[in-house]
Amino acid sequence: MPRIRQADVDEVKSRTNIADIVGERVALKSAGVGSLKGLCPFHDEKSPSFHVRPQVGYYRCFGCGESGDVYSFLREIDHVSFTEAVERLAARIGYTLHYEDGGAAPETSGRARLYAANTAAAEFFRSQLLSPDAEAGRRFLGERGFDAGAASHFGVGFAPRGWDGMLKALSAQGFTREELSTAGLVSTGQRGVYDRFRGRLVWPIRDVSGQTIGFGARKLFDDDQGPKYLNTPETPIYKKAQVLYGLDLAKRDISRGDPRRVVVVEGYTDVMACHLAGLTTAIATCGTAFGTEHIKVLRRVMGDDNAAGEVVFTFDGDEAGQKAALRAFSEDDRFKAQTFVAVAPDGLDPCDLRLQRGDAAVRTLMDAKVPMFEFAIDRKLAGFDLATVEGRVGALRAAAPIVAEIKDPLLRPGYERVLARRLGMDPAEVHDVVRRAGRGAAPRTEQPVRDEPAIEGASIALVTLASLPRTAQVALERDALMGVLQYGHQVDQDLLARALGHPMRTPGLEAVREAIASASDRTRAGWATEAVNAVREPFRSLGGELLMMPFPARDESGAVASATDLCRRLIVRALDDEKNELLGAVQRVPADSDGGRALRVRLRDIDIERQRFAES
Repeated sequence: MPRIRQADVDEVKSRTNIADIVGERVALKSAGVGSLKGLCPFHDEKSPSFHVRPQVGYYRCFGCGESGDVYSFLREIDHVSFTEAVERLAARIGYTLHYEDGGAAPETSGRARLYAANTAAAEFFRSQLLSPDAEAGRRFLGERGFDAGAASHFGVGFAPRGWDGMLKALSAQGFTREELSTAGLVSTGQRGVYDRFRGRLVWPIRDVSGQTIGFGARKLFDDDQGPKYLNTPETPIYKKAQVLYGLDLAKRDISRGDPRRVVVVEGYTDVMACHLAGLTTAIATCGTAFGTEHIKVLRRVMGDDNAAGEVVFTFDGDEAGQKAALRAFSEDDRFKAQTFVAVAPDGLDPCDLRLQRGDAAVRTLMDAKVPMFEFAIDRKLAGFDLATVEGRVGALRAAAPIVAEIKDPLLRPGYERVLARRLGMDPAEVHDVVRRAGRGAAPRTEQPVRDEPAIEGASIALVTLASLPRTAQVALERDALMGVLQYGHQVDQDLLARALGHPMRTPGLEAVREAIASASDRTRAGWATEAVNAVREPFRSLGGELLMMPFPARDESGAVASATDLCRRLIVRALDDEKNELLGAVQRVPADSDGGRALRVRLRDIDIERQRFAES
């Protein structure tokens, strides 16, 4: 693969705000001057420990230790090569890259070709929706209340009934059969290679950044022997357990909502109906049940670190819909947000509800939501005759384990009272049965949360801020290096160079200082990240912490002023050290000698310099 010129790599990075890229996957909140934080996308956690500093173009998780710049973020989160990461960001900002063999080169790397193939297929399907053969598809949409504008907004298209219409169209654009097969766009049978989607209405499925990664297709014709819905198979870029349809459109309103609310529906048309009715935070799974990986994705987008958010599951009122709700309940405690179930009147799904009763009915569906635990309890009770003593006892035994699984010590007594009211039984008796059910129930399996990075084969302990001695001098060095890494590009460079010219007294901080002092240009974008990467082990993690920890200041101008003052204090300290050494030397050198006179001159100059730095 051609190598991208380093100047272009640096230019693309300098023009890209890392917070914009990370913010497409993670809900970021302010964490002090110049710092943002959110739930880490690299490991499961309950409280945010993932920090981003847009000004220095760097991220770091203090839980699992992952860190790096915007390129490393894309490489880790999307599993792309370095070249692909640069090319993707360059395309995003409209920057033309140049390669070392001269001129611009087309993107030919594997995953990028899969993204490109899916994008080309989406455009092909959209264009086909306007063809005469797509009348059945347009009629399907119209009968469900979706006009051409709605189809365009969601990118809905039509796959022709022919054997290889898309295959020919994309082959003409330069895609190979191997690429189209890997992307899940074609299949191979006895008659050769053919389109996977034929004679179907097609919805593009996009990742959270808006890139098309696959498709969901609905059968339109009676002679189609395939399933009602057909999805893209598992590919290097499409993992159905991690994909949520509509999240690319919903993420902005999810992160800005008050409260932050996600509406989980069952199908593509339900998502469309909700969005068009004003519930713009609706999403759906793609050919699979709502599961743990979906929860992880949603928690990051929501910034799910407290109980203020809401996750509302809307399901059909039939038995299958109720089972879907109970499956979601089994994963409920992975959310910190409150979870609810909303079932429309007469068991209508959101699409039918909008079609029969209008947009307002879809919006008011949220008013009918009930807490997930209450819904689960009611489903259990529905199987018993509560008019009989035997029925009430059986219902209590069936529902008690649900209440026993509630971990919140304030919520559980409340639901014990709810269950007691439903059954018309003594709350004390219900409490006793719930308590016994809790002792006998097998605990739910919790996903482990990694608090520290695992370092395979490590024999030297990493040095971190927490391991540093707690003295005034260590605090001065720590804060000064923190200020230099975060705001050094705005500090007078001559002053900065002089401050960095003196060794630190703490070994770990001295290793960081050496890397900073070796940086050739401390004003260019990305210099601090490169300096941290240059810190020798086992002190590199310490450098990352200094780059990412919140710097104590009210605003950016205050932070620059504080960093400047800390540099002056390092210089004053160095002058004091030199003065103490010279005072000892003066005692050993004759006062009237050349050496004695030179020492006294230097002592006078030190006092003048010290006063200048101390007063400025």
